[in-house]
Amino acid sequence: MSLKSKGISYERELIHMFWKTGEWAAMRVAGSGSIKYPSADILAGNALRKLAIECKSSKSESVYIPKDEVDQLQQFASKFGAEPWIAVRFHGMLWHFVSMDNLEFTESSAVINTENIKNKGLLFNEVIGKFE
Repeated sequence: MSLKSKGISYERELIHMFWKTGEWAAMRVAGSGSIKYPSADILAGNALRKLAIECKSSKSESVYIPKDEVDQLQQFASKFGAEPWIAVRFHGMLWHFVSMDNLEFTESSAVINTENIKNKGLLFNEVIGKFE
């Protein structure tokens, strides 16, 4: 399976999670990242909230997201009236969501790793407001 196919399958996994709540709808944005306009990988929402989500998955312990990709997500979310989130799934871990306020940056990228995501990331149920 190609890296692109793996990324798409992780995006679909997250979409199914939103739909299975019975309260959220979600869709994958085809071609995100390959068009000249800012976009997100996934749009999810319910009657009260809209989320613009950039998805990342990794077998390593860190994910680097170029600053311009983060800026484009924020720009899209602002125009669309959605909350911008980065969703990350590290190998062997659950999905975690990181808000723009909790991103850490190097000179050229936002960096999310398995350590800081435990402190600064939210689990899926926390993002959708289901605390069990």
